Formats: sequence, C-alpha cells, structure tokens
Amino acid sequence: MELHFFGTNGIRGIPNDDLSAEFSMDVGKAMATFFSAKKIAMAKDTRITGDMILNAVSSAVMSAGTDVVYLGILPTPALQYYCKKNHVPGIMITASHNPPQYNGIKAIDMDGTEIDEKKEYEIEKLIMNKKFKNVSWENAGRFYYDDTAVDLYINGIISLINFKKISERKLNVAIDTGNGASYYTSPLLLSRLNCHIVTLNSNPDGKFTGRNSEPKPENLQDLINIMKTGKFDIGIAHDGDADRCVFIDENGNFIDGNESLALIAKYTLRAGETLVTPTSSSDALKDVCQQKNAKIIVTRVGAPIVARTMIENNAVIGGEENGGVIYGKHQFCRDGAMTMSLMLNLLACENKKISELLKEIPKYYMVKKSVPRKYDWDVIKNKLLDALGNKKTDLLDGIKIYEDSGWVLIRPSGTEKILRIFTESKDEKTAMDLNEKYINIINKL
Repeated sequence: MELHFFGTNGIRGIPNDDLSAEFSMDVGKAMATFFSAKKIAMAKDTRITGDMILNAVSSAVMSAGTDVVYLGILPTPALQYYCKKNHVPGIMITASHNPPQYNGIKAIDMDGTEIDEKKEYEIEKLIMNKKFKNVSWENAGRFYYDDTAVDLYINGIISLINFKKISERKLNVAIDTGNGASYYTSPLLLSRLNCHIVTLNSNPDGKFTGRNSEPKPENLQDLINIMKTGKFDIGIAHDGDADRCVFIDENGNFIDGNESLALIAKYTLRAGETLVTPTSSSDALKDVCQQKNAKIIVTRVGAPIVARTMIENNAVIGGEENGGVIYGKHQFCRDGAMTMSLMLNLLACENKKISELLKEIPKYYMVKKSVPRKYDWDVIKNKLLDALGNKKTDLLDGIKIYEDSGWVLIRPSGTEKILRIFTESKDEKTAMDLNEKYINIINKL
C-alpha cells in the first residue's frame, strides 16, 4: 500500500496551498463515509487556519449525514480520550509540532487510537475516487458543542497517579505551553495537583509568536533560563497539540526525550512487562529493560505504529525519542499531560531531584539533525546502500548503520520533505562526528 496523502501523523500541508478548503472537504467527506458513524467528535489546536480547515471538514462530515460534536481547542490526546470514553470516532485539526503556516487533519478511531495504515489507505481510495456518502437535506448532520472533554481528560489522568503524594510535595513547576492547545489544560491540571506554577506562552496564539512549536532546546531558552534561577523543581514544555512533553531539570539542563522515557520506564515497568519503541530510540531503553527483566519490542517510527504494537502485545509503556510517551493504562497514544503527570508522580514518590534520578539511567549521547530531501527516498536509499558497502545495516525503517562506536539512522520524514539523521554513541564527540560524517555522505550523493 502506497499512501499519497497521509504522512506519519495524519494529513498535513499549508492551507490554501497543498491543503485547500476544497481538498479538506474531500477529506472530511471521505472520513465520514469511512466511519459511517452517527456522530464524529472534532477539536483543533490554536493555529489561525484552524477555523478554516475545521469548518471545511465539519461541513463535509455533516453533508454525509453525520453529526459533529465540537469540543473546542484541545490537546490531541484530550480528543482521543473523549473518543475512547464515548466510543465515537474523531477528527483533529492540527499540525502538531510543525511551524504555524502548516495545518493538518488527523483521524481518530473509536478506541481513541490514530487509525492504522490500512484504514488510511481506504480513506485515500475514497478521496481519489470521490465515492462519498451524500444525504438529502433533511438527513444532513447537525453541529453540537460539548464542554465536558477537559474535565473528563484531567480526571482520567489524576485517577492513575498518586494524587495525595504529589499534592503534599507542592512542587514548584515552570511550564511553557508554546501558545498551543495545552495553554489551558496543562496549567489547570498542575493547579489541581497543588503545584506552584509559573507559565510561559500560555495564551492561545496561532502564529506561535512566543517560540517555535517544536520543544527543542534552541526553542526553550526562556524556560531554561528560568530554571537556572534554581527556584523550580522541574520545567515542562509541550508542542503545538500537546501530545509531546519534554523536561528541564532543576539546574536548567534540557532532558532528552530518550532519557525521560527511560526514567519513566525504569520506575513503571515490572519484570515480564513490555516496552515498545521505534528504531530511532536510544539503546538506554534496552539497558533499562534488561535491568528490569522486561521485554523490548522495536518498531518503525511513528506513534500509531508504536501504539498498535503496544495493543497487540499488551505493553504498559511505549514512546519515542521526541518526548512522546504512551501509557497503556491511560490510552494508547502519545499524551503530553499524562507524561507530565507520570514524571511528577515519580518526583513526589521518590522524593528526589530529577537530576539525581537521571544518574541512574545509562548515559548515551544522541545527535539529531536534518537535511533537505531533494530526491525520492528510494533513489537516495539505493545510492546510500551502494556507498555503505558491507557495513552492517537494518532496513526496518530507513537505513540504520551500525558502527563500532555507535549507530546512525537515516530516514525520510513522514511530515516534511527532509531527511532525518540520528546518531548515538556513549561518547558525545563521537555522536557528533558520526552525524557530520553521514550528512557529508548524503550531500555528496
């Protein structure tokens, strides 16, 4: 199956360019036809084109005779939790961590998971063949509002953590919601957990004027500087739709997503349980699983792939190196607020500083960079394999090359026309040198 419209996480593009109102309506008609449900829940992030895409998609859904239940501006995992609890499909209008000029359309199944590739393929066939359900005027769907999603979501998270311990700890937290969808929900959750909070960029701003949406170190300097004052226990940052969560320690040091996932796994996994993670994740996770006598399953990159594999293997924890943690007891999707709460639970129950806890995690250094992708991936892949000769490789997702000093992963992004280059080693300079070496190889090709 070759997908033309869906990427790693839904359909994305630039509105009025490759994501027109007309195409958005076709997507909405196709999703409504595919789900064939009485109602579909919808939400959006804060992007200024959200109203345009939402109205196009929701009009199309109603033209197929399906009601739209609009939940407002919400994190993607909050919509997913609503879908799971109410057993309804959903459509999220978001481009997640992408720059503000992008937007997207993401389909959510009735169990709260992102639809799998087979279902994406079926929806794409409907779009291309324009075989949409179309009802007479008296059977058109209606548009309703439902304001219960926030409390449902927050109460669900609180039910899975030690509320008493966290409340008693009275943690000092600085949080940067990046002008995105969690501008209200995450500060509210922290308040409910009796944290003393300082917020940054916690206003809805669809141009992301406070900072770039992706929670990388270079975009979080204001939060890092606040943490360097020494007045806070932890710093927290989300991306645009808050399915990710990254952390800053009490000294102002950025914590890589691999480290935070490994830390949560170390204190959550029990012997015999399973962790699922993509091939781009750190070897530290393998070490932690070995320590805990737990099983690790490695997949292709993509939260829906990790989530589906977790369901199939009854896994407790899953996640990616980008701050996307999946907690199976809550729901099978990346969830920034659940990740935040698991980390606060860990701090409160262990009664240690986060920097102290991180010393227990095996230390690896990962470098992540990207270069423009100028040719089809198959062309680049074949040339790379020829250039690599007899080096040990893994083709599960992209090309993973095993060097004596570490590994390199080169893969095309599923959301942007770029190549991502991951390198990891137990030595920081080696990881940087490996990254530079393979960027040069790609540029020469």
